Amino acid sequence: MVNTMIGASIFGLPALIAALLGSLSPIGFLVAFAAIAVIAACMAEVASQFQETGGPYLYARVAFGRFLAIQNGWLTWLTRIAAVSAVANLFITYLGEFFPGVTAPVPRAAILTLLIGFLAAVNYRGVTGGNRLSNFFTVTKVSLLAFFILAGLVALALHPQIRVTPAATHATSADWFEAVLLMIYSYGGFEAALIASGETRDARKDIPVALFIAIAATTILYVAVQYLVVHTIPNPGASGAPVVDSARRFLPHWAVQIVAAGTLVSAYGYLSANMLHTPRVTFAMGERGDFPAFFGRIHPSFRTPHVSILIFAALLLLFSIFGDFRANAMLSSVARMFVYGSVAAALPVLREKHPTADGFRLPGGIAFAILALLITLVLVTRMHRGELIVIAITAALAFANWLWAIKHPPLEIHTY
Repeated sequence: MVNTMIGASIFGLPALIAALLGSLSPIGFLVAFAAIAVIAACMAEVASQFQETGGPYLYARVAFGRFLAIQNGWLTWLTRIAAVSAVANLFITYLGEFFPGVTAPVPRAAILTLLIGFLAAVNYRGVTGGNRLSNFFTVTKVSLLAFFILAGLVALALHPQIRVTPAATHATSADWFEAVLLMIYSYGGFEAALIASGETRDARKDIPVALFIAIAATTILYVAVQYLVVHTIPNPGASGAPVVDSARRFLPHWAVQIVAAGTLVSAYGYLSANMLHTPRVTFAMGERGDFPAFFGRIHPSFRTPHVSILIFAALLLLFSIFGDFRANAMLSSVARMFVYGSVAAALPVLREKHPTADGFRLPGGIAFAILALLITLVLVTRMHRGELIVIAITAALAFANWLWAIKHPPLEIHTY
């Protein structure tokens, strides 16, 4: 979960958030934490009731039936493809700082093919290998961020002359809503780890603990990074690489290069985590007859959803080569709000359907679900015309998928 949340956004979003909220931007992450914690609390209860792979698609299928489940599955797939392809493009951009030639069309396509192909091959051979690779990237990126944060805080304490007083910013309510949506995008991805929860040891106990530890740890890192950015860069809102620009204020050149390399590690780690999780969405849909059956095939030797992995890798490569970072990032963020809202709405429905379910029970769960729905509805109002068009097209494709699926008998889903 930590690896999926801490992608490349931490190296770019602080500038955008500082431009909106200025000196209040570190506090803004606490507001975003409160919002995402409400959503995660609902997800913790809902997810703990399932022992099969599928994540939010699976929860919607049990709570609301096949139509909304298929819509949810397509939106989840869109969210992950858009988010991961955006980060793949960022990887090439940051790599260009070391090797400028890689941003040319042919080298760029070749490197993207190599990067995505390697991750597909690792996960094709088994979930254990993919999980180990994901854990390696998690430890590496968190260590590098911790180094940056500790060095920056020590430098501010010992060398107060490098401290910058942020310019006064009069943030409007619209600025706050947009900033929170961007910050929730930086948290986005914790739900992706739940897609593969059918392959965990004890989802009932592990999911609630993992969710809250991961979100709390990520919040601490985000607040610290944002604080350093706004107090070490004279105009952080205009920075294209805020973490690297901040590091230049208090680290020697060789250490700045390490931080820059950490951007590449973080981005590739994000790709690694999503290559592990996302193919399980289409696998779960294919396994239950909501997608063509070949999506649900299991490799006879490696016991992995190899067809779903290969198809996701191919789509990711196409989106990465032809896509745009900013558009994909915003599309992923808005689409995610629909997915989060469906999970919150599923909580009271599942309580009514399975009152004795052997899973985590969230105190005041109904109130949390209502609050989560309000949060997602408000943030969806920040959607622009481009995101609306793509989401409408996705919903239309999902509707056509549903018309095909109703001709096939559904398969049973087991809950605790």
